[in-house]
Amino acid sequence: MKSIFRYIALLKGYKLYAFILVFFFVWMAFFDANSLLIHRELNKEIKKLNKQKQFLEKEIEKDKKSLKILNTDDGKEKMGREAYYLKHDNEEIFIIEYDTID
Repeated sequence: MKSIFRYIALLKGYKLYAFILVFFFVWMAFFDANSLLIHRELNKEIKKLNKQKQFLEKEIEKDKKSLKILNTDDGKEKMGREAYYLKHDNEEIFIIEYDTID
């Protein structure tokens, strides 16, 4: 029975230390410059930037494939015909526009 009272008396002496420890954890979690809230926001930003990076890497791969195709003679001719309506001297071009308004 004496040992229980001894532990209770020991705990009463450590109230100040417990308060300081709890205060420290609350301060570090919410108020510090490196708080958990700021870390959470930064982690969200990192995830968003990683998604953007993956998207841009895919776009770079698509553009590399397009450039590879455009560097051939057939690719240049196709691009000139489709985008700039270029033609050979002995050809005629008919542009058909569809009316989408009903």
